[in-house]
Amino acid sequence: MAVPVLVAWSGGKDSAMALWRLPPEYQPVALLTNIQRSQDRVSMHSVRRALIEQQAAALGLPLQVVELPDTPTNAEYEARIEAAIASFRARGIVHIVYGDLFLADIRAYRDAHLARMGMQGVYPLWGRDTSALIRASLGAGFRAVVACVDTTRLDAAFAGRDLDESFLNDLPSGVDPCGENGEFHTFVYAGPLFNQPIPVTIGDTFWKDDRFCCCDLR
Repeated sequence: MAVPVLVAWSGGKDSAMALWRLPPEYQPVALLTNIQRSQDRVSMHSVRRALIEQQAAALGLPLQVVELPDTPTNAEYEARIEAAIASFRARGIVHIVYGDLFLADIRAYRDAHLARMGMQGVYPLWGRDTSALIRASLGAGFRAVVACVDTTRLDAAFAGRDLDESFLNDLPSGVDPCGENGEFHTFVYAGPLFNQPIPVTIGDTFWKDDRFCCCDLR
């Protein structure tokens, strides 16, 4: 019998690849997305909630939203996660899928939080070569646009570009091709998991915290 799992879903490449690489013994039952309540956008990626809802529909999975204040403390963040997944835990769903690749401190934090809730993390991408992984996903048909760039690591001009071979070739030395160090975040609008592509319009760029250059996707 397949093990039911929640999927931590940002709308970007890592969560999409984690779902794509999920071993067959797991059965996704819902997407779990953090939304910044005041902006109605994904917390880090600054992608509109409406686009995440379209992704969920194209994947045929329900969307469970975790609404967060602009600058939650760790305690607030954890409490809101726990409240959002309480109904799933009551049904015996005790696994959450994450798209983490190699940052051991983030994985350790997730695992400690999950353990306090009596849950476990599933990490289908852990330890994979990031250059080979992103190129394999492009070869499989995933398509994404760069939604947000950390300008302390990458030039703002990369915001709004398609995540393709040209983008990867233009990345400066030291920037991870999957953006695992937070260099950039993406929105996936097509791929083998979707029943149809999601039409996306590239809007103007805007700044967040004078550091992150984001593209207003519609």
